[in-house]
Amino acid sequence: MGREDKTSWKANYFVKLVQLLEDYPKCFIVGADNVGSKQLQQIRRSLRDHAVVLMGKNTMIRKAIRGHLENNPALEKLLPHIRGNVGFVFTKSDLVDVRDRLTENRVRAPARAGALAPMPVDIEPQNTGLGPEKTSFFQALSIPTKISKGTIEIITTVNVIKEGERVDASAATLLNMLNISPFTYGLVVQQVYDSGTVFEPKILDIKPESLRTRFMEGVRNVASVSLRIGYPTLASAPHSLINGFKNLLAVAAATDIEFKEAMTVKEFLKDPSKFVAAAAASAPAAAAAPAAAAAPKKEEKKEESEEEDDDMGFGLFD
Repeated sequence: MGREDKTSWKANYFVKLVQLLEDYPKCFIVGADNVGSKQLQQIRRSLRDHAVVLMGKNTMIRKAIRGHLENNPALEKLLPHIRGNVGFVFTKSDLVDVRDRLTENRVRAPARAGALAPMPVDIEPQNTGLGPEKTSFFQALSIPTKISKGTIEIITTVNVIKEGERVDASAATLLNMLNISPFTYGLVVQQVYDSGTVFEPKILDIKPESLRTRFMEGVRNVASVSLRIGYPTLASAPHSLINGFKNLLAVAAATDIEFKEAMTVKEFLKDPSKFVAAAAASAPAAAAAPAAAAAPKKEEKKEESEEEDDDMGFGLFD
């Protein structure tokens, strides 16, 4: 079967992209730098039944999205992020699960001269197994070495590549000579699209507990400001009521005004020893409950030991 012409291929690509945008409410915009076709095929296999990977030229992607804005205007939010070597991962599954699958599918790669380093690279102290004629490589990178048993030995940990910098030719050559592949490459999630909203992938790491904690911090801040400026809000109302009730108790304690809660306060002010005695009496009662629960167990053990003693009292021929 012959290969379809370029015009038909473009038309089919537009139809496929638009269909995926319609069928899948969620997708990742992923960077595909340094990802080969073989690795991309492995990623597609690992995501089978979970997500669909679609790559393409940025101009074609933008054209397809712009042509579909009338039906789905929210897709316009994707356009600013279609730059560089990017693609789409469409899914209906849990975003965190698919993101983790993408993260797992990474392969090691050697350092190439001129490439941007995604992470710093250090060389640990070790015997390289290289002969003295290779000393010039280490000297070019200011790596302290010594000759041990006819081979070069690195004596201290040295950083040879810094994150975000271009890989030097000497560093790339040395790492390859030491059989060190310091970098890992795969599809990198750059943005997340979910039902018309575009956000950064770090949002996926926010847990419900974190949201609850941050929300309560905000409520406390609102309550503090409201109480300070005397402006009532839902957050400050409970505190205002409690503070008002405390004032009522203080006034009642200093005057002849009486109500149910104030009576307890006045009794305490007249004779604090009553409440001390009550607190002391309640403490042994609370401690007695676990002791009472443990008592039957001790009795059971005692009965068992008595039965064992009784059994031992019988002779074999009685």
